[in-house]
Amino acid sequence: MHGRDLISIADMTSLELDHVLQMAMALKDAGPQPLLTGKTLALVFEKPSLRTRVSFHVAMRQLGGDCIYLSPPEVGLGDRETPADVARVLSRYVDCIAARTFEPETVIDLARYAGVPVINALNEAEHPCQALADLVTIREKKGNLRGVTIAYIGDGNNVANSLSLAAAMSGMHFRIAAPGGYEMPKDVVRKAERLAAESGGSVEVVAHAGEAVAEADVVYTDVWASMGQEREAAVRREDFAGYTVDANLMAQAKRDAIFMHDLPAHRGEEVTDDVMDGSQSVVFDQAENRLHAQKALLALILGDES
Repeated sequence: MHGRDLISIADMTSLELDHVLQMAMALKDAGPQPLLTGKTLALVFEKPSLRTRVSFHVAMRQLGGDCIYLSPPEVGLGDRETPADVARVLSRYVDCIAARTFEPETVIDLARYAGVPVINALNEAEHPCQALADLVTIREKKGNLRGVTIAYIGDGNNVANSLSLAAAMSGMHFRIAAPGGYEMPKDVVRKAERLAAESGGSVEVVAHAGEAVAEADVVYTDVWASMGQEREAAVRREDFAGYTVDANLMAQAKRDAIFMHDLPAHRGEEVTDDVMDGSQSVVFDQAENRLHAQKALLALILGDES
């Protein structure tokens, strides 16, 4: 993976994905390691962030490198300056760019014109760094990934897209339940199905939350209205009625099932407090693993090839 971009989680092979996960767990146990001394990461963000910004920043510091954050007003991607020009300029200063944008094309343009690796830190199509942390968490809690069933309840958004692809690559069984009109894009489903066929996993799209959750090892949800969809929030609350992860829904999963959420959570909408704060919830372990997964990713992309 040395020197490569990561735009989609499927830019990795299944072996590379497994390598990142193994390294993330090793770095979590080892603590700070000076693997990227003298390296600098630029964070170019169009969207606000807590976990992504802090985890990338701390990851670089723990690896001995440095990090600079560039806010929307400072850069003005596509407004004040084109992504192509931003990429060309930053490539003269830094060793890697992590971009959190609205449109997928923005990250693609940055990668096309940058002379350094570009990491998709979230856009409307995918959230590959979240999927890495998710799989690290499942592997920690369940001991393995192959054969594990994950039920995703809610909007077929960027988080669902990356998670479905990563799960399919890892031999997991991925089920998603979403209301009509909010399903994952068909091309993503087809791609996940192809990857699952190669790994021995499966991908299943269902309409009802209970059908997805039945005997699942992992129950996962996300907000119903993501950043940029605030005007749709009231309509989405109506459309997603019946898709709240509550104690009754969790009871339909396996007794030792874990609950996951990429955060931030809208408590009382997609998840109830008793589930979010309950004994099956691993959401804060999951949030911590953003740090370790990104340390592994950065070390493999920017570190010594050996």
